[in-house]
Amino acid sequence: MKFSLSLEYLEYLANVYLVPFGIRLIIALLVFYVGKTIAKAIVRGVDKMTEGRLDDSLRRFLCSVLHGLLLAVVIIAALERLGVQTTAAVAILGAAGLAIGLSLQGTLGNFAAGVMLIIFRPYKIGDVISAGGHVGKVDGIEVFNTVLLTPDNRKIIIPNGQIAGGSIENLSAMPTRRVDMVFGIGYDDDIKKAKSILDELIAADERILKDPEPTVAVGELADSSVNFVVRPWVNSADYWAVKWDLTEAVKLRFDKEGISIPYPQQDVHMHNVAA
Repeated sequence: MKFSLSLEYLEYLANVYLVPFGIRLIIALLVFYVGKTIAKAIVRGVDKMTEGRLDDSLRRFLCSVLHGLLLAVVIIAALERLGVQTTAAVAILGAAGLAIGLSLQGTLGNFAAGVMLIIFRPYKIGDVISAGGHVGKVDGIEVFNTVLLTPDNRKIIIPNGQIAGGSIENLSAMPTRRVDMVFGIGYDDDIKKAKSILDELIAADERILKDPEPTVAVGELADSSVNFVVRPWVNSADYWAVKWDLTEAVKLRFDKEGISIPYPQQDVHMHNVAA
């Protein structure tokens, strides 16, 4: 009798608890497997769709984040099929995400700025820019930082948030640039002769473009000099070479022609006062 009751009790337990749980477990495993497969397919599709449109490091990072989010959704759905109450788990995950977001606020800001910089591309690798208080050639655009190489070969890593929050001057964006220079001569020197020399030096330099036409004009009657503004146009790659070479050429030619280049000075007048 006892043995019969035990069999009936076990049968009752199997029908009421074990069989339904087994069915839910099988369904949960199917949900997890199918959901995981779909998540991988979605991530692969997004990866192929963004290939060539986004930076490789950003694409891989976004795909990994997307895969993690989709996998979390699949796990929650599988647990619900198993009969587990996931409301508390979702709330805990949300609170944990908020805490992590607050603790990584600066890092997330740099990440968001990096995404915007990569998408809108105000500069690219190889460009010379002035940003974040530094000037240099862009050596790398990463998700959180931009790497610059300075003219004296120093490596500077600038947070993207600092760059995106300020002004960005791209010195390589345009194919041509204007070289702005000022040369002063003395008030006793021949203005027309000085202007003729400047025109001649500009015309002799093949790197200076004919169009737009260079500008040579008297720009200011300063305290101790007559200042000429000299503004030739050059290819961006020739900017510094032309600026330095033309500055040296003007000094040598002015010295040869007897045209003075004044420097700041003061005249002191002495008056004799009777005792």
